[in-house]
Amino acid sequence: MVEPRIAVAVVTMGNRPAEVDALLESVAKQDVAPARIVIVGNGCRLPEFARRLSLPGEVTTIDVEDNLGCPGGRNVALARLRAYGDVDVVVELDDDGLLADADVLRRVRDLYAADPRLGVVGFRIADEHGETQQRHVPRVGKSDPLRGGYVTCFLGGGHAFRMAMLAETGDWPAEFFFAHEETDLAWRAADADWKILYAPELLLRHPRTSPARHAIYYRVNARNRVWLARRRLPLPLIPVHLGVWLLLTLARTRSLAGLRAWFGGFAEGLREPAGERRPMRWRTVWRLTRLGRPPVI
Repeated sequence: MVEPRIAVAVVTMGNRPAEVDALLESVAKQDVAPARIVIVGNGCRLPEFARRLSLPGEVTTIDVEDNLGCPGGRNVALARLRAYGDVDVVVELDDDGLLADADVLRRVRDLYAADPRLGVVGFRIADEHGETQQRHVPRVGKSDPLRGGYVTCFLGGGHAFRMAMLAETGDWPAEFFFAHEETDLAWRAADADWKILYAPELLLRHPRTSPARHAIYYRVNARNRVWLARRRLPLPLIPVHLGVWLLLTLARTRSLAGLRAWFGGFAEGLREPAGERRPMRWRTVWRLTRLGRPPVI
């Protein structure tokens, strides 16, 4: 069994210095050290980390002039790791997260070593009280956050990718900036026959938040939903998927301002170019449906 070489990537806007330090210290405490740590300053200048925090492995900091959004910033880290060419698996972590246990990287290493077709490993996210929000469980409906297994999506806050998978599927959709980028990448991975595993024993502590805290949430959520459908779904499923989400949004959204922003984003998604169209195969649609999350919802 060949043990994969692991890197850790973190993207930050520079507005959470204490949280980033705590996260990196939790990485330094892992019983399997990462070969590389890459930290991207998304529109900010980064401080020195390696000596101050006694970080293991090779530490690289990259200052990006403009905020590229979460997927764009993560692509910067992936490009640097690809250029180094000596990493097999990358663990990407939110800058306000915290690895709760010291064996997370070892468990990640062992999971990938045991299965060459494992592409994505999703972590469980729990708040400061140890509770996992239902929206952070990668299954439809009410589901036990402690039940692991193969799924159709993953959480952006804490996960691992096999670099060989990314070489086949491509990286994050940077143009999404925020919202639904995980689903776009997960559907490409599934369509290329890579497995997506939810491993709740891999725990990332993360403050309880609402996605609607972002000012652009409703607009980009709707726009990216349309782009996602236009890029990845077979033609007959596009109106079904968007129709379902239109009804769900009308039922769930209580804010008139939010609804106006959502419909503006929906129109933008129809009007603006969605990027490369590479629809998934019908057999992938069937596989996702069997795993409990048909791509129409």
